[in-house]
Amino acid sequence: IRMVDPQTLLLTGLTRDGTFYIENGKIMFPVKNFRFNESPVIMLNNLEALGKTERSISVESYRSYMIPPMKIRDFTFSSLSDAV
Repeated sequence: IRMVDPQTLLLTGLTRDGTFYIENGKIMFPVKNFRFNESPVIMLNNLEALGKTERSISVESYRSYMIPPMKIRDFTFSSLSDAV
């Protein structure tokens, strides 16, 4: 995840392998990776649901984070990527 605009906190990033289409709580099939452009301020304003907090480890900093899965309304994906 990289900063695009510090004034609006606009961030960009790419989902990594392990992105799936989920329907009615069940994993249906894998999907392509997505590039996103979003501000956490806007994202949290559009928060619809939170799940159970999970531990996540950054592959860049090797820091450990406790982050809940989130359902976000109107999250901004800008492009698809075939990255693997």
